[in-house]
Parts: sequence; C-alpha cells; structure tokens
Amino acid sequence: MVAGTLQAQSDKEAKKKEREERRLKRISLFRELEEGENNYERDFSIGGRLNTDGWSGFIELGYRKSRKIVNYFQFEFAEKKHPKEDKKPGRFVPIGDFAYSEKPYIYGKRNNFYQAKLGMGQRYLIGGKGNKNGVEVSAIYYGGVSVGLLKPYYLTVEDPTDGLAKDIKYGTDSFLDTAAFINPSRIIAGAGFGKGWGELTVVPGLHAKAGLRFDWAKFNEVVSALEVGVNAEYYTKDVPIMVDQDPKKFFFNAYLSLQFGKRWNRK
Repeated sequence: MVAGTLQAQSDKEAKKKEREERRLKRISLFRELEEGENNYERDFSIGGRLNTDGWSGFIELGYRKSRKIVNYFQFEFAEKKHPKEDKKPGRFVPIGDFAYSEKPYIYGKRNNFYQAKLGMGQRYLIGGKGNKNGVEVSAIYYGGVSVGLLKPYYLTVEDPTDGLAKDIKYGTDSFLDTAAFINPSRIIAGAGFGKGWGELTVVPGLHAKAGLRFDWAKFNEVVSALEVGVNAEYYTKDVPIMVDQDPKKFFFNAYLSLQFGKRWNRK
C-alpha cells in the first residue's frame, strides 16, 4: 500500500510537471510572436498611399535576405493630380420649383494620368521593436518601371452651332469644340469616368523612392506599418494634364502610406 501510494504521488507530480512545462512552452511561443526580433522569412501586405500629387494603392511581397535586410517586390496603381485642378459644380437645371446640378467637372483638365508601377526594393532594419509595445523602424529604398496611361478628359458642353449637348475632349479638330471646352458658359458637366478608356496613350517611364517605415504591430506575424518618404518619376514623353499648364516628364512628390498584412516562414 505504501509503495502504491508513493507511485500514485509520483505519477501526479510527473503529470503536474508535464502540464507546467507545456504551459511555459505556450507562454514562450506567445512571447516570440508578440515581442522580440522579427525573423519571419516571408511577408505579404496591401496598402494605400497619399501623395502630394495624387493617390495610389499597392500590394507587396517580401523575402528575408538576412537578419537586417528584406528584399521586396511591389505592384502599384496610381493617379497623378495637378495642383491647379479646381473641381466645379455642373450646370444647374431648373425643374419646376426645384433644380438639380449636373455632374461636377475639373475646369481646364486635359487628361487623366494613371500609372501602373512594378519594382523591387530593400528594407534595412534600423531598430527592432524589442517588446510588444515597441515600433520596428526600417529604411527603404526602391525602384522600378512605370507604365503611364493618359486618358482624355471629356466634358459635356453645349454645341455652339445648335445648342445641343455633346461630349468632347480638348484638342478636337473643330475649333468651336476646343473653344467650348474652356468656355465656362458652354460647359454643362463632366462626361463621366467611363469616357475615354478606348483612347489611352501609353507613356513608359522609371520611378524610385526612399523613406522610413514604422511597423507597430503587437505580433511579429502581423504587418501594420506606416511609411513616409519621397518619390521621383521620369517618363519618356511629355505628360499634359492641364490645358493652361506646361506638360512635363519629371514628377517629384512626398508620400504617406498605410499597409496591413501577415508574415510567415517557408514550410
């Protein structure tokens, strides 16, 4: 009986010790996720960017090269906005005792300018977050190719010859149409986002950027990052965005972006 009692106590102590070891292991793994150095081999994220001359959205895939360096690829779609753009309401149309406004338009806008960008860069670790409430700081440098897409901007105007409404773009063959495009008294409304997609002009170019990235995610397997930096782009042809402004090939802007995603290790 004494031997049996001792054996039972020994088994209970062994099971208790085993449970404690499992608990400590879970705590250790949890701490690895939420604090300490990030050593995951892959990461994927999506994000949006506000530029001083427009906006963009992007997807990013990263591959860890070493403890401090991560190579990453990024695809981005963006639109350039000219600082002189001025959105105006469409013409007011009375209906009995009421009135409604036609679609707003941007006075003097000649083309929408979109860009599809593909590039490769590196993130260089400046400072790890150290604990779950810390922030990981990295320097980034990046470059790649751009495919600029010029889409004619259409307005609905009052035809000077017959007074009927029609959609026109700047630089048509008709002198009267071109004059109506920049005559506020003739403009009725913006023709809508769908006009002009069949008349795209492709403008090849290059782009590069540099900045700082701050990742504040509590868990290392999660990407929650803010990035600030500067971006430069050069295109092989002049890009005319506004009627009364000179076209240009080189663009320079500052940006602020937010992105979210996850990290993992290869199987």
